[in-house]
Amino acid sequence: MPLSEHEQRQLEQIEQALYAEHPRLARVMRARDPKVHYRRRVLQASVGFLIGAAALVAGLFLKYDWLSVAGFVVMLLSGVWAIASYRRMAATVVTERKRGRSRRSKRSARQPASSGLMERLEERWRRRQEGNNR
Repeated sequence: MPLSEHEQRQLEQIEQALYAEHPRLARVMRARDPKVHYRRRVLQASVGFLIGAAALVAGLFLKYDWLSVAGFVVMLLSGVWAIASYRRMAATVVTERKRGRSRRSKRSARQPASSGLMERLEERWRRRQEGNNR
């Protein structure tokens, strides 16, 4: 079930406050971001491609056909893995843009972080309680 606009704004505010108050935790959470994961996979596949190319060339110079074939297979698999990871990374970025996440983070970044997360949550709770008592 998708979140309402109000719930999305609240979640975004809580997330920004968490990043402001706990930068170490924010680094850990960013590492779990799909873009970071897929970027890492693209880099690993690139290294695999280079290793396969080196094995292919070494097999040609040393006259080992099996080494050349193995190098070509490693290059092929690494290339497919890199392309698939890059496409998924690009799809993640497009999905986030469609949600409007980049616009919201710029807007919330401009807001001053004058009070802590708990203070804001307590203030909201007080306002809700006052609204219910009337």
